[in-house]
Amino acid sequence: MQTKQAIISFSQSEKVKSGLIWCTHCAQIIQNLSPPEQPGGLRLLQSLLAGLVNEVQLAAHASGDAIWLEVDKLLNNARVMVDSGVAHDVEYHFTQALSQVNRIGQKAMTDLIEKGLLN
Repeated sequence: MQTKQAIISFSQSEKVKSGLIWCTHCAQIIQNLSPPEQPGGLRLLQSLLAGLVNEVQLAAHASGDAIWLEVDKLLNNARVMVDSGVAHDVEYHFTQALSQVNRIGQKAMTDLIEKGLLN
């Protein structure tokens, strides 16, 4: 992995992990909202998820790492579920995406450590 790709992948992985945690918490909170409050929670989750998808697509384009495309696919599946009103079932997709993003970050971090750019 080239240094520029590793830096982009590492920084984006940290940002996307944070977004996935926020989305997961939001999905959990929606389950505990009263029925009149749930549409507002769903709109918030849709907004968070849209921003997260944009970050993943940026990472895929900037780093050239194909694993980001798998993350994008998982998030698009989650987006379809949220848009269909079944946000309570998206945690599986968020967990799978988080696993992939952790792999990306670990790979990039290892590469940067081996090059002496990260301790």
